[in-house]
Amino acid sequence: MPAHQRVEVSEVDDVTVVRFVDRKILDTANIQELGNELFELVESDNRHRLLLDFSGVEFLSSAALNKLILLERSVKKRGGQLKLCCLRPEIQEVFEITRLNQMFDVFDGQSDALAAF
Repeated sequence: MPAHQRVEVSEVDDVTVVRFVDRKILDTANIQELGNELFELVESDNRHRLLLDFSGVEFLSSAALNKLILLERSVKKRGGQLKLCCLRPEIQEVFEITRLNQMFDVFDGQSDALAAF
């Protein structure tokens, strides 16, 4: 498995769990690198059951949200599932305001999200 700079990847049964290294996902270069790592998991490593754990993330830029939307489309195109968990209240609020909570399956905890696969 290739080394990742922006994410920590683990496996729980047949689900790939991704945790973010950065607390604030703001910088354009970091977002591009993060996107590349996430898309590599789906497109190159053929991982189609992804759980993104946001427990360590304090802030997401709109560019980061855009990467998540593109990732969701890529996963679905391959017949996979993408779920999100552990969003802080302020990030959850952004998802609600932008209605992204209707696009993504968002769970309070990792165990609830894993059980939903």
